[in-house]
Amino acid sequence: MCELFICADSELWASKTRSLRIDGVVTSGRMENFFWQVLEEIGQRDGLSCAQVISRLYLESMDAEHDLGNFTSFLRVCCGRYLSLVAEGEISAKMSDRLSAVDSPAILARERLRHKRKAHNLQAVAAR
Repeated sequence: MCELFICADSELWASKTRSLRIDGVVTSGRMENFFWQVLEEIGQRDGLSCAQVISRLYLESMDAEHDLGNFTSFLRVCCGRYLSLVAEGEISAKMSDRLSAVDSPAILARERLRHKRKAHNLQAVAAR
């Protein structure tokens, strides 16, 4: 099992710092190349650059009044959620399908239902 991870291209976990402009302010972020690649893929689906995706995520998070104390952790989780939603079939894997066109409320509702069922099943197992 570990060979899948250990023998992967080591460039995937090498860190890279990128300069970004968010809402007119220049900042930088440091993440592993793997996450930068996933953010590039997310952007490509809607014709956005990586910087534009990050800026949009930041601004929409602020509009939703989220506390983004560790923004790069938030970005890593966004990448993981994207890959998980693709693997689950909630988001199409086709790069030509725009992410801006997905039915986010429906996906989130199904996700909440799955989490409720999972929690219920865990409680039932623990009660035995």
